[in-house]
Amino acid sequence: MPQQTLTLVIATGRGSGLEPLTRHRTKAAVPFGGKFRIIDFTLANCLHSGLRQVLVLTQYKSHSLQKHLRDGWSIYNPELGEYITAVAPQLRETDDRYDGPIDAIRRNAYLLERSRAEQVLVLEGDLIYRMDYAEMIRAHRERSASVTVAVREAHPDERPATVQLGADDRLVTATKVASAGGGASRLVGMGVYLFDKQRLLGELARPRAVADGHRVFSGDELAELVTDGDVFGYRFGAARGRVTPDRYWCDPSTLDAYYDATMALLNTEAPVDLYQPDWNIHTYQGQYPPARTVPGDSGTEGVFVNSMLAAGALISGGGVNHSVLFPRVRVRDGAIVEEAVLFDGVDIGKGAQLRRCIIDKEVVVPGGTRIGLDSATDAARYPLSPAGVVVVPKGFAF
Repeated sequence: MPQQTLTLVIATGRGSGLEPLTRHRTKAAVPFGGKFRIIDFTLANCLHSGLRQVLVLTQYKSHSLQKHLRDGWSIYNPELGEYITAVAPQLRETDDRYDGPIDAIRRNAYLLERSRAEQVLVLEGDLIYRMDYAEMIRAHRERSASVTVAVREAHPDERPATVQLGADDRLVTATKVASAGGGASRLVGMGVYLFDKQRLLGELARPRAVADGHRVFSGDELAELVTDGDVFGYRFGAARGRVTPDRYWCDPSTLDAYYDATMALLNTEAPVDLYQPDWNIHTYQGQYPPARTVPGDSGTEGVFVNSMLAAGALISGGGVNHSVLFPRVRVRDGAIVEEAVLFDGVDIGKGAQLRRCIIDKEVVVPGGTRIGLDSATDAARYPLSPAGVVVVPKGFAF
């Protein structure tokens, strides 16, 4: 069944809520979890679900993402009809860019038409979750559905579009609610849509207002799709499938959401299991030496407590506590790093003190610098999240 499915991964979003982390990269390419990019979770789901024909629709500052796809995801065999291919705006009709995700799909309808696939799986590539799509495809075919929408339980503080399912999980409503408790159902769409190909092509040919540019299909558009009666919901975290049913789903759409999701990985029982041996998250990994600690110039031993250290990280006389260090991070003698996220190649100078911060790629923090200890001083120099997390952008000059 998966071999009869063409997958479209939407990775066009700017991710303005993650600024300045998205100043030089699209949201789907933002680093996460010490070694991954956000899109790796969606692509790993495809890999483990047996999906071998994947088109990644790109647009905003896509070079970092395309390089990552080239370096980390050139693992399929084109001679067997397998591929993960980035598709930028083709300018086939006009010189316009994609005007939202639906427009991106519509402008590439010719790729659907020439595909021999029977179904099209549409995924948002900037979300973090693990899911066996093969089980959803199986349920779709068993029900003879023309559209299947993956749904999940809403988070307590969400105000989403509410999805109502009938007794047979047939989708009966998809309407916006004014408050978190305003609907009879707490099920919401999760950015995973499975279409019979001809049904999707028919929907793309219908005139409609362009969506808001964030969700692939809005609640109102879902309401239009249920008119034929063969639209079903697929409940996320079902017992069938090979993924541990942790039911974790995260949209890291703001700096605080991103930071909280990263820190949650350090919990004794993390909300998403990155260590399940039969569902590893594939990514690009440079050929770096093992992470290690060594004594600094003062003779003080480098230490780390409850932290993630990627390959090439070196703590030489510094201390790291409850933090996530990406590859090639250097923490020098006497430096203290607490509750921080340090991207690839960050260098923390001697005696620096960092707390509750995100430092972007290859930033060199001078010795003695204090970040995250004085909110007034930090606000005058760096971007701050609403919850007070300090972000030091790539290329920042101290």
